[in-house]
Amino acid sequence: MNVMLNILLAVQIIAAVVMVGLILLQHGKGADMGAAFGSGSAGSLFGSSGSANFLSRTTAVLATVFFASTLALAYFGNARPTGGGSLLERAPVTAPAAPAAPANSASQIPSGGAEPAPAAPAAPATNPAQIPAK
Repeated sequence: MNVMLNILLAVQIIAAVVMVGLILLQHGKGADMGAAFGSGSAGSLFGSSGSANFLSRTTAVLATVFFASTLALAYFGNARPTGGGSLLERAPVTAPAAPAAPANSASQIPSGGAEPAPAAPAAPATNPAQIPAK
């Protein structure tokens, strides 16, 4: 299975690199206008029609190969027999260790020689006479 995945990955990488090269070799839409007035290369390697048909068809074939290899990699990459969809689901479950209770919890409170903290203030009374009128 790994050999087939490696072959598919190599085909995909080669198709992508060659497709990028072919796309960069193609002329833009404005390049045909110069060839019509004689300043372009009408008698080129690919004939008088130029390289548009050859390069565009080759690019279309390579794009099809690229998408087919992408779909095959996605299919074979997800068809693994392992259980669970993620690493967290396959991780072993262990209970955390309970912290050891200290022998004397009062000895761990730093005193610092300061006075003890003041007590919380009592809740205010809800007397309607204390609320100012508008």
